[in-house]
Amino acid sequence: PAAVLLGPPVDPRYPHAMRGISLMLLATCCFGCLDTISKYLVAHYPASALVWLRYVLQTLVMMAIFLPRMGLRLVHTSAPGVQLVRGLMLIVSSVVFVLALLHMQIAEVASIVFLAPIIVALAGGPLLGERVSARTWLALAGGFTGVLLIIRPGGDAFTWWALLPLACAFLFAGYQILTRKLAGHDDPITTLFFPGLLACFVVPPLFPGAFTVPTVPLHAVLLGVIGILGAVGHFLLIRAHGFAPATLLAPFGYTQLLVVLVLGWLVF
Repeated sequence: PAAVLLGPPVDPRYPHAMRGISLMLLATCCFGCLDTISKYLVAHYPASALVWLRYVLQTLVMMAIFLPRMGLRLVHTSAPGVQLVRGLMLIVSSVVFVLALLHMQIAEVASIVFLAPIIVALAGGPLLGERVSARTWLALAGGFTGVLLIIRPGGDAFTWWALLPLACAFLFAGYQILTRKLAGHDDPITTLFFPGLLACFVVPPLFPGAFTVPTVPLHAVLLGVIGILGAVGHFLLIRAHGFAPATLLAPFGYTQLLVVLVLGWLVF
């Protein structure tokens, strides 16, 4: 009877939706760890430098792994314009996010950024033709309530600096929507590779100071770690959108908020 009331567990058009949800949860764990390390490093290096070094490392690792076996297919895309816009959205959102970490607590920044799933759900219908179920809206409402409890409108977190993570939320939502549009058209490896390659050339002229090189061994190791976490996290995110619609995956993005809350308390 309960199953009848709740309806089918997943949309029949997406028989592997549970696999997509699992990959989404793993991706949020990667991003939560990445955010925590970035919060530590941004006290020592410019935000643009952290983002640029992260994507340079990510690009070099991917080239070493995939270029020998894929060749030019690594950069072959059926929608270069979409890849370009999507990559720019991710790059700018990454810089804005790290910059916000310099002025706000990690839980507060992450909470505001997690308006992105709601934006994805709202835009997913008209832009992607995806139906948002009642259960998804309930999950989003619960997540949004958690966001309000953390940022406390009218409290200390509610300052002009809050506009930075708010902008990041819109940019990252756009990135996720465009990622969904590319699913099934471009190779997931190509979709993952493009933003990193683009960042290598775009970040230095847009954000001067991106050429800062770490001098502390621990910082160098942590930069390598965020490069790996970024590559793995975005690959999992791309694969997740290949198995399930963005509107279904959106609420599960709030798992990252739990990760950063725990890590923020432990580390900071």
